[in-house]
Amino acid sequence: MRVDRCFFCSGPIQPGHGILFVRNDCKQFKFCARKCHTCFKKKRNPRKVKWTKTYRKSRGKELAIDPCFEFERRRDIPVKYSRELWQETVKAMMVVEEIKDKRQKQFAVDRFDKGEGSHFDK
Repeated sequence: MRVDRCFFCSGPIQPGHGILFVRNDCKQFKFCARKCHTCFKKKRNPRKVKWTKTYRKSRGKELAIDPCFEFERRRDIPVKYSRELWQETVKAMMVVEEIKDKRQKQFAVDRFDKGEGSHFDK
């Protein structure tokens, strides 16, 4: 079971959900909702639409560079099933998720602290 990413907003798409748009050159675009599909058809730039992950990352509102993101990359290399390997992988995924959550929370705290210092007293 593979959870895909929306082409426009980078949100998760569960199997059996979303919209698949196939262009004339056989390029496939997957969208999580009608909202994303409509914005794509209107040729909107995801970096300029405020609710997308691309906008948040480009404006520094969300963690953009982190080694944990390497683990989320899509891999198409088939591996022979092994129960031990599967269990180790699940444990590693949980550890990586915890590390990623801690880093994102710390990033948010740092961002808020930086913003509080820039206010002027009237």
